[in-house]
Amino acid sequence: MSNHVYKTLELTGSSPQGIEDAVQTAIAKAHETVRNIQWFQVTETRGHVVDGKVAHWQVGLKIGFTLE
Repeated sequence: MSNHVYKTLELTGSSPQGIEDAVQTAIAKAHETVRNIQWFQVTETRGHVVDGKVAHWQVGLKIGFTLE
């Protein structure tokens, strides 16, 4: 294993479908402009309630990527 230097970004993904979809959405969007994404960490989970039901999820996360 070679030595790596990582940089992290904080993101917020959202989805009416669920937590996993919110994470996937955030990572997919970041992948459009950030190379070498290696890991993620969920830092916060919250949601929006309408008429007593979960209507929308928001997930805060950090992604780590290697510097070139």
